Amino acid sequence: MSAKYFEDLEAWKLSRKLTNQIYKISNDGRFARDYGLRDQIRRAAVSIMSNIAEGYERNGNQEFIQFLSIAKASCGEVRSQLYVAMDQSYIIKTKSEQLIDECRKLSIMINNFIEYLKGSKYKGTKYKIPEQKTTKEKLDEMVKQIKAKSK
Repeated sequence: MSAKYFEDLEAWKLSRKLTNQIYKISNDGRFARDYGLRDQIRRAAVSIMSNIAEGYERNGNQEFIQFLSIAKASCGEVRSQLYVAMDQSYIIKTKSEQLIDECRKLSIMINNFIEYLKGSKYKGTKYKIPEQKTTKEKLDEMVKQIKAKSK
């Protein structure tokens, strides 16, 4: 994994963009006055980007996978709530479908990231795998030990 910070992750960048769009559409008209749905869809959208960030900062693959799974579930929650918003005519069908499609893409991206991490040898700094020495390095070390004993 070449990302130095969670902000470098494409999934986090896309989730941030989605969150901003959710805030924008839920800020107007009847949607803004449906406090329950408005607040819930916003929390779910924020949960996606927050769980990606928190999982990344945990420094371990298993924990990262767990947080990515929560982010993916929140993505499904946002999609479901977008249907409610569309059914209540809070947002037009084309905008809702566009956002639903973005959620699907993000969900696939997160799933692919999970699969990558499951197969990765990198386990994070928390669970660092000791580096294997080459045969030459092992022999050099043994020679040093023998020389040290013979002195």
